[in-house]
Amino acid sequence: MLLRMAKVVADISVSLDGFVTGPDPSPQQGMGRGGLALHTWALEPDAIEQAVLAESVDATGVVIMGRRLFDVVDGPHGWTDEMGYGARAGRGAQPPVLVVTRTPPEKVRLVDRFTFVVDGLRSAIAKGIAVADDRDVVIMGGGETIRRAIEEGVVDELRLHLSPVLLGGGTPLFAGATPGELRQIHVRPSGHATHLTYRLSS
Repeated sequence: MLLRMAKVVADISVSLDGFVTGPDPSPQQGMGRGGLALHTWALEPDAIEQAVLAESVDATGVVIMGRRLFDVVDGPHGWTDEMGYGARAGRGAQPPVLVVTRTPPEKVRLVDRFTFVVDGLRSAIAKGIAVADDRDVVIMGGGETIRRAIEEGVVDELRLHLSPVLLGGGTPLFAGATPGELRQIHVRPSGHATHLTYRLSS
């Protein structure tokens, strides 16, 4: 385990059948077919969902993502000045984003938001902890990056936003995961999702 003071949180929306995108995700259709419904809770939030978003954004010091998710959020249909980390609740100052990739892109649309880490996920987490100022280091995806972080034992908490959607295919969150038990520490239902928090490490 890494020595750390900041809390490392894996945070992602998931369907009832365990997918974090719909079928055929791409930079043009980042969430895949039907996958945008996973984020109704963030895009059309009720009062509880607004609070969930605001609390998460306020607590976040650094965001970590994998290259596939970066290609979506930096793509033509991705983040904008009005939409970024935390959806519309995150307008204004955005936390720094570390992208785990072997090969940084030659061109970045949102050049001021991203730093590329070429020496692995653990290195990205260590760098995130160093600059998070004891706030949360949030791994927001994609599914493979979160699954790998859990397998490597570097996640303190897993936050799932369970959306009442059946996608029937797409990117699974836990395919091939090592069997184990998590400790449920918080459940918060809202109009468009159930927000679940699990503790993974002691």
